[in-house]
Amino acid sequence: MKSFCLLLLSAAALAAQPIGFGVKAGLPMNDFLDTARSGHITFDSNTNRYIIGPSVELRLPFGLGIEFDALYRHFGYNSSGADILGNSFDARTSSGAWEFPLVAKYRFKALPLIHPFVEAGVSWDHLSGVSQTLTSIVSNVARTSSTSNPPELHKDTVTGFVIGGGIDFKLLVIHVVPEVRYTRWGSKHFLDLNGLLNSNQNQGEFLVGFKF
Repeated sequence: MKSFCLLLLSAAALAAQPIGFGVKAGLPMNDFLDTARSGHITFDSNTNRYIIGPSVELRLPFGLGIEFDALYRHFGYNSSGADILGNSFDARTSSGAWEFPLVAKYRFKALPLIHPFVEAGVSWDHLSGVSQTLTSIVSNVARTSSTSNPPELHKDTVTGFVIGGGIDFKLLVIHVVPEVRYTRWGSKHFLDLNGLLNSNQNQGEFLVGFKF
């Protein structure tokens, strides 16, 4: 009975804490993919310069907090090649990626409405909507095919650790939160056997959150 009462008190205390909901948007500070060229094969990539998604934060006493985000970005890459016989191929791949960081935060006391903070935690990154269209010409005959599982795809979900910091400005009822985050992924989404395409395991982001 005593343990049950303690559980109820803990749940009530947790429910009493303010919860902030909002949106977070920003820019990647480096490319999602590293590409190269070798011989008759070329890879090149394009990273859309935006990250956006919902964010929720549980604000705890003593400057502590727990935040969970669901951030979306889009990227793509192309590969092409040819041989001396005139055979060639051209592959165009696009995908979205959902990043789910879960971080613990600590706010420092500065001014009444300005709070610098640091954060650290874990993150999961999941690919969504992977699509590759391959056009090949062999003996002057063109063929087109598509797949959701290109040969360069290594893992559709990876895990990493996150560290970051920023400043929380409270403007009336809205918190404006600019920050910089670094994520080190434990594995690669994409890995070409020839070493011409690799997903970057080091990720930097500049983000701005708007929360109520």
